[in-house]
Amino acid sequence: MRGLTLAFAAFLFAAAPALAQEGTVDAPVAEAAPPKLSAAEMRADSLDRLFASLYMDKSGIEARRSEQKIWDLWMSSDSPTAEVLLRQAATAMDEGAPEQSLTILNRLIGAYPDFAEAWNRRATLYFLMKNDDESLADIEKVLELEPRHFGALAGRGMIFERKKNYAAALEAYEEALRLNPGMSQVKDAIKKLEKLERGI
Repeated sequence: MRGLTLAFAAFLFAAAPALAQEGTVDAPVAEAAPPKLSAAEMRADSLDRLFASLYMDKSGIEARRSEQKIWDLWMSSDSPTAEVLLRQAATAMDEGAPEQSLTILNRLIGAYPDFAEAWNRRATLYFLMKNDDESLADIEKVLELEPRHFGALAGRGMIFERKKNYAAALEAYEEALRLNPGMSQVKDAIKKLEKLERGI
């Protein structure tokens, strides 16, 4: 049926000039339907709009809503299995079972290596376990997949601060704040580091 419809449309376009010359009919110009976006493309489009809203509002209720929606999108996946595993890893982490959480995250990343939030959760877990180098490596992967991940950037700042690399920590915090101007804890961290840099 679709093939017949397209053939018929092609016939109309071919016939239109002749019919118009005869003065019998003005053929309507058909508009092509916009291409259907994939789930990933729709998430990317939503993220663009939310980041624009986040930057414009900077603080307040709308900014917090936009930030939460961004996190929701980051935690979503084309695969329901990936989302289930991410929730299981978070639950294990919350319940004080880091090794179990790490096992789940390793499995998740192995099966879905393009799922940025899986890398971010493992980076967080490594940070809590004081495995800073492993955490930084995972943060690099997060930012490769999602360069605007202000959570990963803030985590990078925390690691560098713990390593007493204050210049690198400040740079990471400032980049996170540029993307999400309403991060109050990051603002506080920047103020503290600026005092340290000035020797106050």
